[in-house]
Amino acid sequence: MPISPTTFEYSHDAATGVATLTLNRPERLNALTFEVYEELRSTFVALSSEPGVRAVILTGAGRGFCSGGDVESIIGRLLDRDYPSLLAFTRLTGALVLAIRRCGRPVVAALNGLTAGAGAVIAAACDVRIAAESARIAFLFTKVGLAGADMGAAWLLPRLIGLGRATELLLTGDFVEAREAERIGLYNRVVPAERVVEEARAWATRLAQGPSFALAMTKELLHREASMDLDSAIEAEAQLQAVCMREANFREAYEAFREKRPPAFR
Repeated sequence: MPISPTTFEYSHDAATGVATLTLNRPERLNALTFEVYEELRSTFVALSSEPGVRAVILTGAGRGFCSGGDVESIIGRLLDRDYPSLLAFTRLTGALVLAIRRCGRPVVAALNGLTAGAGAVIAAACDVRIAAESARIAFLFTKVGLAGADMGAAWLLPRLIGLGRATELLLTGDFVEAREAERIGLYNRVVPAERVVEEARAWATRLAQGPSFALAMTKELLHREASMDLDSAIEAEAQLQAVCMREANFREAYEAFREKRPPAFR
């Protein structure tokens, strides 16, 4: 079934294998609604098996990547809900992060501006973050009376920037400027605003040319090994690598080396 969301833009470049998801509420700095959460989650689930898709870009239209949950469309409507209804919503937001992490395709975030709240966690869930010089980021939850541990932020952020820095950002909710975010490892690259999507596309295209099964397995073990001891991690990697050695891409890399040409991975 073709991917055709109604709450954000979707495109697929068949020549490169790169799919692009663009949050498209620029007048609201791409604030999230219940519907956007649900469609993003289902889209990332579908992308894991979508034919021809080998890498994904996630970005936003206008001046911001994503400002988090929409104050009126989400936050205002949550105030009068009972606990089971609130829990259903918070589980939905977490399901989006799981869908991004479990997506079998590399996901590159192009952070073109303000990145806050849920938008910051979504960015952290992506595999690579390319940011504009204007891309300030904040995990704002404590600023609105919520725990800084939301949508998996307390799991994701320490693994990106270390426990001390993550604790600071999640307790204070303060904004971090782009160059500082790059310095502490939260952003992979910072580029001028007019180049951010171009740079993200270059990364996605490069990853799309790689061995798709091996990249998917790398993502899976990065996720699984967070809860393993070293012995278990080494055994998991041994089993997985033996599987990869039976894949056609392993032979293709060998033959390309012998023939002095770039490999043509499938």
